[in-house]
Amino acid sequence: MTSGSDRLPRKSLRGFAPYKPGTTVDEVRRAYGVAHPIKLSQNENPLGTSPRALAALHDVDALSVYFEDDHRILKARLAERYRLGPENVILGHGSNELVQLAFTAFVDPGDEVVIAQPSFALFKKDADIFGARAVAVPLVEGVHDLSAMLRAVTAQTKLVFVCDPNNPTGTRVERAAFERFADALPADMLLVVDQAYREFMDAEGTDGVEILARRPRTLVLRTASKIWGLAAVRFGYGYTSPEIVTWMNSVRLPFNVARPAAVAVLAALDDQDFIRRSIENNERGKAYLYAEFARLSLHAFPSAANFIAVEVPVEADSAYRALLERGIIVRSGDGLGMPRHLRVSIGTPAENAAFVEALESLLGVWRTAPSEIGAVG
Repeated sequence: MTSGSDRLPRKSLRGFAPYKPGTTVDEVRRAYGVAHPIKLSQNENPLGTSPRALAALHDVDALSVYFEDDHRILKARLAERYRLGPENVILGHGSNELVQLAFTAFVDPGDEVVIAQPSFALFKKDADIFGARAVAVPLVEGVHDLSAMLRAVTAQTKLVFVCDPNNPTGTRVERAAFERFADALPADMLLVVDQAYREFMDAEGTDGVEILARRPRTLVLRTASKIWGLAAVRFGYGYTSPEIVTWMNSVRLPFNVARPAAVAVLAALDDQDFIRRSIENNERGKAYLYAEFARLSLHAFPSAANFIAVEVPVEADSAYRALLERGIIVRSGDGLGMPRHLRVSIGTPAENAAFVEALESLLGVWRTAPSEIGAVG
């Protein structure tokens, strides 16, 4: 007889590990005694939070009552940037919730979803949770292989995910290739374009709303966590057709967006100075790091986001732990599907320089005695 502990969970969850976020500053302080660790692991805004959002949060009151669940004014503000209407916008407790709502609304057990590999880990995780089959298509030189993804589509496909810029590689797809892909994709499935890092992309990149204009069954995801520095309030939003909004709202939990989050985002929309400074800091930081990686003879993927994936000459976990001991927190590629790579968020100039200094001090050891510290290949 099956024990109660084995019988209770859904079959799709047996042996399922919870999502593990990056190492925190407090964890490094406790483990290594580093007074001031530098965190470059979760792609946060190194300039902090939009001052306008912080000022608005300071004035939030009446937390004891339920406010409107529709957030129509906020939806209208988000929509007007693209000459859309509030009916084209859906809000979530972070964009991660919107991914899960898409699965809840559209995916039955046994359906297929097409994803890139590696890409954002929650696409595969949610597919497993909902009993769907994730069809993973390998990247080519760190970039989505859209032709191969199109070939992977079958009559059982319900969702197709394109993460652009891609997490964890930071790469983006070419506009013409994206448009051809969207035009060729069958109309009876949902294309999900995850653009959490859209604001950091260069002018040649594709705005997912352009794809939405080409095919209505497209969901374009955005977040307040990155450009506005509002990761802690958990706010995501999506642009799509009214049809898709209706279906997703039918399975959405009521009051999923907290009032403080809505107030902060509404204020942040007008903080153009903070957005400008954030983008400028990101561009300067990327230029500096690419120059340093070239000097150190390290390959890095071309990034359109606020992080860079760089190759190291040892196992990623070994490099990650060695940097932790020096108070530098990055993300190991071993858990992201990128062996021998580190994902490094763009920090302030001082943080970027501290990372390079620590990295350079370790490279000599890694290159002279790689067998002792977990080299691969």
